[in-house]
Amino acid sequence: QVQLVESGGGLVQAGGSLRLSCAASGLTFRTTGMGWFRQAPGKEREFVASISWSGGSTYFADSVKGRFTISRDNAKNTVYLQMNSLKPEATAVYYCAARFGSGTTSSNSYEYSYWGQGTQVTVSS
Repeated sequence: QVQLVESGGGLVQAGGSLRLSCAASGLTFRTTGMGWFRQAPGKEREFVASISWSGGSTYFADSVKGRFTISRDNAKNTVYLQMNSLKPEATAVYYCAARFGSGTTSSNSYEYSYWGQGTQVTVSS
């Protein structure tokens, strides 16, 4: 079965950096579009970033553009989210997601079929 396992979350001060990783198994990772979403307490889940199968196309939420980058290593079946200049409002559980049957990017959560369990990111002010 498909498994997505996130890691790299933690507590960081405002202005700091974190790199999240998502290790995938049970799917043809090299042809799969991947994304990151987040959900803060009391809020709906929101899109953060997405990357195409080759890594040649990326897409970011306006709130993170210029500060976050998304990348992937198809040899390791892993997607990364590098988060710089973190702000307290970035505090949330971050989820990795995989599309089924598509290698393109998407900001729509309903276009992702598989989800990880999430990793907590807390940014202190």
